[in-house]
Amino acid sequence: MCGRYVAASHPDQIAAYFGAEPPSMQLEPNYNVAPTNDVYAVVTHPDGTRQIQTFHWGLVPVWAKDIKIASKMINARSEGLLEKATFKSSFKKHRCIIPMDGFYEWKAGDGSQLTAKGKPAKQPYFIHRTDGEPLAVAGLWSAWRDPNAGPDAPWLHTCTVITTSANDTMAPIHDRMPVLLPASEWSTWLDPANNDMVELHGLLVPAPNQLLTMHPVSTEVNKVANKGAELIDEIDPHSTPPGEMPSLFS
Repeated sequence: MCGRYVAASHPDQIAAYFGAEPPSMQLEPNYNVAPTNDVYAVVTHPDGTRQIQTFHWGLVPVWAKDIKIASKMINARSEGLLEKATFKSSFKKHRCIIPMDGFYEWKAGDGSQLTAKGKPAKQPYFIHRTDGEPLAVAGLWSAWRDPNAGPDAPWLHTCTVITTSANDTMAPIHDRMPVLLPASEWSTWLDPANNDMVELHGLLVPAPNQLLTMHPVSTEVNKVANKGAELIDEIDPHSTPPGEMPSLFS
């Protein structure tokens, strides 16, 4: 699954890149976004205006009894969007784009390095566009209200990242990757009036092989509390302590 990513660009830059209005709430730059963090996503309102809004990462369906389900709903596999009740409604009506400066994935170790627990170490990699531009990741959103808090309870807006099979660039690291939408398809994906499920599902394909590049980074990214820019610096994987982070794509 896509379980950690970088969101460090200023919201005004994000808004300009996606041709959207900036968010009303500004988030701090985060080089280690984790599940249940607040994140930006691009949506189109019924009046046609494109906006950047803040969402809780981890989809909470409208029928959920509590927010605990969010940590299990950070990803949605593209193959099951039309069948799973959890995602079907959002796929039809509530689609978004989640801006990322890049994301992390952990490559399984070959056994040459072991963790403190004696397990094969996993090496984290930072994956980003070769041209340095933001990633436009396909996502879904939902609005949820705590059923135990009464009719005046505030709405919580949540989102999830859509994943697909890995392209040739990602395959040596993992068999899944986020769906990355080209600019030519943003309007189609974000149009709330578009209910052509066949057309929309056809957009959920692996990115071109040449779009992404990657390099190894410190296992400091394994710790959710670490949020600094140094996390994306390239390192020599043989000169750092082995990590224990599990694979993060599904």
